[in-house]
Amino acid sequence: MARVCVIGAGAAGLCAARHLLAEPCVAHVDILEQAAQLGGTWVYTEKVGYDDFGLPIHTSMYKSLRTNLPKEIMGFPDFPVPDNEKSYLPGKDMLAFLQLYSDKHGVTPYIKFKHHVQRVKPKAGPNGELWDISYKDLSNGVSVTKEYDYVFVCNGHYNTPFIPKIPGLKEFKGDILHSHDYRVPEIFTGKRVLVIGAGPSGMDIALEITSVAEKVLLSHHLSEKPRTVFPSNLVQKPDVVQLDGNTAFFKDDTHEEVDVVFLCTGYLYNFPFLDESCGIVVEDNCVEPLYKHLVNIHHPSMCLVGVPYFVCAFSMFDLQVRYFVRLMNGGFKLPSSEVMMSHWEQEKAERAARGYTRRQAHMMGPDQERYYFSLASEAGTKNLAPVVTKIREESSYRFLHNLQHYRNDIYKIIDDQTYEVISNGKREVLC
Repeated sequence: MARVCVIGAGAAGLCAARHLLAEPCVAHVDILEQAAQLGGTWVYTEKVGYDDFGLPIHTSMYKSLRTNLPKEIMGFPDFPVPDNEKSYLPGKDMLAFLQLYSDKHGVTPYIKFKHHVQRVKPKAGPNGELWDISYKDLSNGVSVTKEYDYVFVCNGHYNTPFIPKIPGLKEFKGDILHSHDYRVPEIFTGKRVLVIGAGPSGMDIALEITSVAEKVLLSHHLSEKPRTVFPSNLVQKPDVVQLDGNTAFFKDDTHEEVDVVFLCTGYLYNFPFLDESCGIVVEDNCVEPLYKHLVNIHHPSMCLVGVPYFVCAFSMFDLQVRYFVRLMNGGFKLPSSEVMMSHWEQEKAERAARGYTRRQAHMMGPDQERYYFSLASEAGTKNLAPVVTKIREESSYRFLHNLQHYRNDIYKIIDDQTYEVISNGKREVLC
């Protein structure tokens, strides 16, 4: 009977705990959560920087955030988001959904809130590998070390800002802010703001701050230029090549005076609690070595849930967790470490041949269906319905080209292949 530690009580950790608690081969589950409540990145707080215990604020949630994917594909395969007349929901509704999910599956009583994981270290046991996990109860300052058979690392990857190397950034005369610390637009009132990055947050926030800023420069290198009609005080620009004083110089040989450099440049994978002996290395945002972007090849009784991005997140968490639980209960066996390592190296080489950078090692996007199938087929578990990926692709396209209005669209899943979308009063069935 297995003793399992789940690190984190965001969506991935709750999903892991939900399946582990229902698994006969599991004797005990501890869910260690640093915050005072569940939800991970879906928890909104006005605080930035550090919390009351001197630890970095985890969440990157801003006040006005609404989901950038419709709720119809935001739930778990066996637990959809409850019906609502809208498809795109505020962050607080997703947090309430996660609370409902946790309560309905009996997970909440098992969560140790205000528990900070300090170190995870493998060791040899009489019947195989074991894990010593040290953690501190922040409410009383007491640290303990407990022994487990398996570890689910579910600490998320939207909390450690990635700061790009831009010549002159450190010497910039104005303000520098990362989207991790953005909460409300009023801080940019009357400012000339350079927004660097046009991912979901960058696009959303750039549009939002046009309501208060004097001018917004949205710098990006999207291969397909958005056809969204932005307000007149937002101008799209190519990559920044240099900052000098308060001047930003761009790749097209133009330059602009700016008051604020606002970095919407994404996040770094960060596992500060993993001892070096765990064998996990993060270099240029590539987490390795992982089999199927999930299993620690050096220590396969550890999995890192939620590493891939540009995915249907909650559904993917569920698929990854079911894969690993099936491994735990003997439903299938992993290949040898040599074969797993070869698989990982081959995938990296294949991605590089298609033009992916090392930093994009875990980006799925057009590869996500193939990834889901590989997990389900190897473990013998149920795959995600194709309609989930189809809706994600449709929504992402509308996000890029109709940013101001796409959240008014309403989706409905008809079957595993087919869905409908109502946009501007027009109903369309797609498959």
